[in-house]
Amino acid sequence: MPLGCRAGSRRSLTMAPQGLLPSRMALRGMLLGLLMVSCFTFCSSHQNSKEFALTNPEKSTTKETERKTKAKEELDTKVLEVFHPTHEWQALQPGQAVPAGSHVRLNLQTGAREVKLQYGDKIQNNLKESKKGKRLDINTNAYTSQDLKSALAKLKKGAEMESSEEDKARQAEVKQLFRPIEELKKDFAELNVVIETDVQIMVRLINKFNSSSSSLEEKIAALFDLEYYVHQMDNAQDLLSFGGLQVVINALNSTEPLVKEYAAFVLGAAFSSNPKVQVEAIEGGALQKLLVILATKQPLATKKKVLFALCSLLRHFPYAQQQFLKLGGLQVLRSLVQEKGTEVLAVRVVTLLYDLITEKMFAEEEAELTRETSPEKLQQYRQVHLLPGLREQGWCAITASLLALPEHDAREKVLQTLGTLLATCQDHYRQDAQLSRTLASLQAEYQALAALELQDGEEEGYFQELLGSINSLLQGLR
Repeated sequence: MPLGCRAGSRRSLTMAPQGLLPSRMALRGMLLGLLMVSCFTFCSSHQNSKEFALTNPEKSTTKETERKTKAKEELDTKVLEVFHPTHEWQALQPGQAVPAGSHVRLNLQTGAREVKLQYGDKIQNNLKESKKGKRLDINTNAYTSQDLKSALAKLKKGAEMESSEEDKARQAEVKQLFRPIEELKKDFAELNVVIETDVQIMVRLINKFNSSSSSLEEKIAALFDLEYYVHQMDNAQDLLSFGGLQVVINALNSTEPLVKEYAAFVLGAAFSSNPKVQVEAIEGGALQKLLVILATKQPLATKKKVLFALCSLLRHFPYAQQQFLKLGGLQVLRSLVQEKGTEVLAVRVVTLLYDLITEKMFAEEEAELTRETSPEKLQQYRQVHLLPGLREQGWCAITASLLALPEHDAREKVLQTLGTLLATCQDHYRQDAQLSRTLASLQAEYQALAALELQDGEEEGYFQELLGSINSLLQGLR
């Protein structure tokens, strides 16, 4: 038995290798499969190694620049697709060309460019006109960038051509709206309506005034209408061409106060800032006639108009100012101011004197600024000895007495004149006790009024200016 037992065990040992044979084969298959997978992975990684290899930055940049340059050259010769816009916003794709007249915007939310029609049906007309040569010739649905450059070069020339055509069309339209003056005159002649120029009207008015058959009312009406026309400088000079100015000057000799009044009214309007007419008036004897009316007894309304004409004749005309002084004009004005009931005229006279004094001062200052030692205008003003004449004729006291007028406007003008006469009349003013009392009273009055202006928020009010003038006078008299 033991022997048998040993035999059985040997059998079992010899049979063991046959039972393990299938498992070994499976193991070999698995090893073979792993080997094949490893080989495939290695080959794949070796094939793609170039994609992960390090590159030279300089060579890379050069290649990128060459690529962009090549792309740009291809874009220049590339045929661009024409984008057809509508009335709604549409996204514009890269490389698409936009027709002329389209409206393009950048959508800030999406970052895309959007296009739509801007002028509606007008874009279709533009496209039709472009085929005639005014714009880009579009015969197909695409054009190159070179066509765009050519169109842009012709854009300015085309715009100028269109502008000139629009101007011609506008001129033709205006001509249709208005008719020539000759045709209008012909039509009015058929209707018994006469078109007169300003000169023709002034000639008719002068003839009407100068006619012996005209009534007083008709003469006054003619002068009243004539004053309206001579306000214009050219019309006032045209009045000289047919002798109308001399007719009006001679009317100052009329015995009718109304004729004198309205004649002076016309002359004052014609003299104003018109040197040519002023010269003719001096030569025609207007200055003498005006002074005679002011020196004689006349209605206040007449003297107002005559004084107006005198002021217009003297302002900015130094030669007339010289003749005024020679003819005793200061004495005439002094008598006028001292008359009772002529306070209104007194203020106007003071204003005239202030203007004449400041004119000469400004001429001196202008000569200093321009460094002209002897300009003709300055030489003429230097021959006008107005300030010495005012002192000799007693205007220092006359001007100071007018400061008692109750109106603020009158006081302002008198204060201005006192300031210009301060250097000439300083001794007289210092000895004038009434003037000192008047200035002190006015100072207190305007201090209170100026304080009220400051309370109302007016930093540079009217009464503060008057107070400053009074303070300057008081300081100059110390």
